[in-house]
Amino acid sequence: MTQTIYRDTWAEVDLDAIEYNINQIRARIPQHCSVIAVVKADGYGHGAVEVAERALQSGAEMLAVAILEEALTLREAGFDVPILVFGRVAPKDVAIAAEKDITLTFFQKEWLQEVNQISLPQTLKLHMKWDTGMGRIGLRTEKELKELIDELKDQSNVQLTGIYTHFATADEPGTDYFHMQNERFDRLMTAFERMWTDPVAIHTGNSAASIRFPEKMHHYIRFGISMYGMYPSSTVKGERNIDLKQSFSLHSRLIHVKQLAPGESVSYGATYTTSDYEWIGTIMIGYADGWIRKLQDIEVLIDGKRMPIVGRICMDQTMIRLDKEYPVGTEVTLIGRQQNDMIEVDEVADYLNTISYEIPCMISSRVPRIYTGE
Repeated sequence: MTQTIYRDTWAEVDLDAIEYNINQIRARIPQHCSVIAVVKADGYGHGAVEVAERALQSGAEMLAVAILEEALTLREAGFDVPILVFGRVAPKDVAIAAEKDITLTFFQKEWLQEVNQISLPQTLKLHMKWDTGMGRIGLRTEKELKELIDELKDQSNVQLTGIYTHFATADEPGTDYFHMQNERFDRLMTAFERMWTDPVAIHTGNSAASIRFPEKMHHYIRFGISMYGMYPSSTVKGERNIDLKQSFSLHSRLIHVKQLAPGESVSYGATYTTSDYEWIGTIMIGYADGWIRKLQDIEVLIDGKRMPIVGRICMDQTMIRLDKEYPVGTEVTLIGRQQNDMIEVDEVADYLNTISYEIPCMISSRVPRIYTGE
């Protein structure tokens, strides 16, 4: 997709890497298991529409998002495959989901009762969420399960098409909690099969679970963070059960280069002062773009070499201490590869004491995404 940009800062999304990562997980999971491509949060900051298109071309059979608005965006973009919404949608809004053939998550008897009072344009498809130990949303007991099943049997405007749970520690070194959750799911499934005979799709595995425990996967896996080439944790990365290619990179260009004398300060608060004659370069990215002030002092790549950000990051601009004078227009890589070095998303996440998921999500829409591998 060709896009005109009017400033020298952009993110690149390698769609070939998306395809490569899907092929890697498809080779690992059982043949009967299919891929749900998770494109919530605008495709984890990569672009939901573009990623969804390549994911489906690469063999994914279903899409998943967090909120109804994200699902509607995909429908408006022309996608006609099944789309699942993970989060709770208010009963007053389910009619549009039914109209657009969007599958919703449910886990409350009262929610079903409210939906039953609404006139729907067509049957509403539902996936039932079980809380086996995440402690977030979902039913937890066989009693709750029976109440939901009884309510479903009394309704004609909804159709149960799936059941799922989510693992809280599938990416952690210890596996006891994962196995406990799996056992809880199996017990609930035994009870469910006594109450319900119609076929439903079952999915329990996120990226970490599908990579580490492929033999325990069911009809689908939910491929999220690892579809974008990031490992769910250092534990999963260290086990090297799968090879992934990072699809996201972030770039800018020098817009100004100057030499400062010793004792001169840089940026707000004068938190950095030169100790010698130093070359300082400026790039057009700042905390309004998601390149937050806590990234002060992190290194970027110029001419294949690492150079530090100095002074406080501004709303729209950031300064770098250069090893020599460079011409205006020289490329700066904040995330990604340049020559023989690479700044991974994980490195930025570690610097901020957070997880890789957060980094591409925090880069705002003000930074244009350029798609390669189309």
